[in-house]
Amino acid sequence: MHNAAFAALGLDCRYLAFEVELKHLQAAIQGAKAMHFLGLNLTVPHKLVAFEMCDQLDPSAITWNAVNTIKFEKDAEGRVRSIGYNTDADGIVASLHEDLKLKLAGTKVLLLGAGGAGRTAALKLASENVAQLFLVNRTQGKAEEIANEIRRRFPSVSVFVGYPADKIDLILNATSLGLKPEDPLPLDEAHFSFKQARYAYDMIYRPAETPFLQAAKKAKCKTANGLGMLLHQGARAFEIWTGQKAPVKEMRKALEKEIYKNSLKTGAKSPSAKSHHPKAKTHK
Repeated sequence: MHNAAFAALGLDCRYLAFEVELKHLQAAIQGAKAMHFLGLNLTVPHKLVAFEMCDQLDPSAITWNAVNTIKFEKDAEGRVRSIGYNTDADGIVASLHEDLKLKLAGTKVLLLGAGGAGRTAALKLASENVAQLFLVNRTQGKAEEIANEIRRRFPSVSVFVGYPADKIDLILNATSLGLKPEDPLPLDEAHFSFKQARYAYDMIYRPAETPFLQAAKKAKCKTANGLGMLLHQGARAFEIWTGQKAPVKEMRKALEKEIYKNSLKTGAKSPSAKSHHPKAKTHK
């Protein structure tokens, strides 16, 4: 999607992917800075570690305590500094607005998963003034930690650990369950039914329709996968690096073509889910 955006705007840039082991992350960041890269994207497990490696942090990185985007920029004295940003949180909200036409303020949300993606989603949802937020995680202690953080930072939001008893607006899957065909549902239907929700969102985008989304559709929920989140966090990173408005339509078209190319050839439904590899995706 980034290379399509560069082409659309006639920019002499190229986006490249590199696999970087965690122990070499600091060297990789310094190497990219020395080679005059405009910036980097980082995926797990690098996001939390990179937070400590940047020369400067944008408020977005400080707010979500993670870095997924780095920009290299010269200061007043001509020294190149690495500035860490987080574009994941904005990507989640933009996708919910665009793909589900959902306004979050005042809604009731069930969030499945309290890992890195789940924590960012939970805090962002709270910052959007959801009325009630229910957190469910395999390890309850992690969910409790996030709930306590939300109570401290966003006291107007009612946050609970566990499944809701009544109807809600949105179920959001922030777990990796659904990446593999044999994965169980991230939702325990003995405790909560899809029929109790109006919308269902899965951060996974390959396959495009996970068992979670299939079950939600059966229950008449309006559904969307994580492709829009990937698109919008990428578009924001593009704008940070280039200072130009991202050509989102061209980026979406390229993204869908690449991710769903096998299904497009066969005429099947678009596949898709978000796979997180220990790579630093690097933009030069």
